[in-house]
Amino acid sequence: MAELLLELFSEEIPARMQSKAADDLKSIITNALVEAGLTYEGAQVHATPRRLVLSVEGLNAKAADTSEERKGPRIDAPQPAIDGFLKSTGLRLDQLTIQEDKKGKSYIAIIKKSGRTATDVIAEIVPHMVRNFPWPKSMRWGSGTLRWIRPLQSILCTFDGEVVPFEVEGIQSGNTTMGHRFLSEGTIEARRFDDYAGSLHKAHVIVDANARMETIRADAKNLAFAQGLEMIEDEALLKEVAGLVEWPVVLMGSFDKNFLSVPPEVIITTIKNNQKCFCLRGKDGKLSNHYLLVANTIASDGGKTIIHGNNKVIAARLSDAKFFWDQDRKVKLEDLLPKLDAITFHAKLGSQGERVKRIEAQAGEIAKTIGADIEKSKLAARLAKADLVTGMVGEFPELQGLMGRYIALEQGIDPEVADALRDHYKPQGPSDSIPVSKIGQAVALADKLDTLVGFWAIDEKPTGSKDPFALRRAALGIVRVVMECGLRLGKSGSQETTFVEDFLWPHWHRVVANYSGDDVLLASAKARISNGHGEGQHKHRPPKGANGITIIPPYGELPGWRESWSNSNELFNFIIDRLKVYLKDRGARHDLIDAVIALNSEDDILMVVRRVEALSKFLDTDDGKNLLAGVKRAANILRIEEKKDDKKYSGDVNPAQLIKGGEKALHSAISQASALARKAVEHEDFEGAMKAIAKLRVPVDEFFEGVIVNDKDATFRENRLRLLNRIREATAEVADFSKIEG
Repeated sequence: MAELLLELFSEEIPARMQSKAADDLKSIITNALVEAGLTYEGAQVHATPRRLVLSVEGLNAKAADTSEERKGPRIDAPQPAIDGFLKSTGLRLDQLTIQEDKKGKSYIAIIKKSGRTATDVIAEIVPHMVRNFPWPKSMRWGSGTLRWIRPLQSILCTFDGEVVPFEVEGIQSGNTTMGHRFLSEGTIEARRFDDYAGSLHKAHVIVDANARMETIRADAKNLAFAQGLEMIEDEALLKEVAGLVEWPVVLMGSFDKNFLSVPPEVIITTIKNNQKCFCLRGKDGKLSNHYLLVANTIASDGGKTIIHGNNKVIAARLSDAKFFWDQDRKVKLEDLLPKLDAITFHAKLGSQGERVKRIEAQAGEIAKTIGADIEKSKLAARLAKADLVTGMVGEFPELQGLMGRYIALEQGIDPEVADALRDHYKPQGPSDSIPVSKIGQAVALADKLDTLVGFWAIDEKPTGSKDPFALRRAALGIVRVVMECGLRLGKSGSQETTFVEDFLWPHWHRVVANYSGDDVLLASAKARISNGHGEGQHKHRPPKGANGITIIPPYGELPGWRESWSNSNELFNFIIDRLKVYLKDRGARHDLIDAVIALNSEDDILMVVRRVEALSKFLDTDDGKNLLAGVKRAANILRIEEKKDDKKYSGDVNPAQLIKGGEKALHSAISQASALARKAVEHEDFEGAMKAIAKLRVPVDEFFEGVIVNDKDATFRENRLRLLNRIREATAEVADFSKIEG
């Protein structure tokens, strides 16, 4: 078993592309080898700024011989058909065999192919791979036609220690490569990966990206520790820097302490984005005016010139940041709000200014529900997007929200409100934290719900893997905030709309305000408009339209409204799908989630979860397991008989026709259990509801042991089927047992 060693040596490959390119190289080559009939034991791939490297170990020297049997025409077929078959197989007539079946005698060709050598296969697939490599961007250079991410300079390709000869656009394969650009001279000869990696290390090239990362991490921590400082770790930055150097050398630079008056996140972002350097903090946890840079060479002056150059660039960048900071904090956040009217959020959803008004109104309503300060929540929502028009956020968009907090604190705004400005974007990913305060939670929920409802209203929904507006992330953010903060959102009192539907009011207002079509339709819609006291009035009074009138859905007939309203159920299900993902990641059974959600009686996410938890505990008991079996038996009988009779047995049970002790006991038990379970659910005591339903276990078992459902008497049969339906209805107080597996 031999080894394939392949290196593609070029000018600098962008760090962000190296990992993907290495994976693509591995998959393309190994897949092609397998398709050619060559097997291997393992493969490893590496990337540095100037090279992609692949080593395939335990590769067969030759593919196995193959034999293919191909059926041809009948022996009495026209001669042209036989000649065509011979031509396609490359055989003579005397090399064919004859096989007889029900249709007669036919020619059979047995085509034997000798397996190709690995050298021949490699010499074919590597040039093809180079010419068709899937770079996101590529370039041509000189007069050639080859495209590569940067000019390709050489190709090292050996199999079993010997060069695999081929040529790609004038580049001849060989067994030599180059070491570090500045720290080595001449060429390096390699036959296998071990001597290749060892020789390159002597030439100041660390081939393994992970090894470069760990070298940087260790040297950086040691240098910081020696100065009484601590490195602020950033894995993404560490990975990027490891892709910029082949021989990392960590150095320490510094900047003027006066710049520390700028918010620390601004300094960190500036130094990271512009110079790819790591910031440091002191033992007190405060940001230091020192930083760490990673050079790609061993400087003769110990790095003084490199440090000096970086210090000058960072000083200039921090001067710009300080200018933005000084200018931004001079303007009150409230005074920035009119500028949001000039920023389009989406062509069909209006400006950021319009969006802020919607979020402010809904944040106040959510604040009532979750127990947050209403006025502070509305103020935080009103100011949440103000920093989008600041110079600092214009330069560093990733600081939005955070800069709003700093400016708010500078201007004496309540710290709780200021924190909400920072937190209302959270969580932005599975590892991100959630807003810590009720005010922040109210604004975060309003912001995410407005985004979801808005894009649903204009039919811009995620499709497949495409989600350009990050709507799945917004939905999961809602789930996380609700679950991890224990918040209640949903129907309450006598209201019929869900919390999702509440957010449609302002979009309905836009439909009416922007409509300029059929006068008859507009008049019809206005005929269904009241002053806030008409049919269908909701606790959250919708925005006023022209002349102070209020639109009452779902009675509008203008184009776009009914679609938006019907889409609200689809959107709620979309959020529930994110809830399923959240719960499954935490070990909840998918069938129990479906069993609870199938009831369609809850739009309160927290209550859905509590039902699932109670149901899970119940089904872990003997009563739960046995009752589940009985309920499924009842459901199966009903399903079969209802299909056969083409009718539903959903009517009332006639007590006078209950002649068996088992059916009388079951009827009585169902009445009691249903009442107790319903009352427990109304009080959100789901464990109590499960205990009530558990009392059906014995009566259900006794019923099936002593009663024949399909009685010869049609009257008794129908009554007993209705009794089975009562079992289904009773258990539906807590879950749809038909969705539960087992």
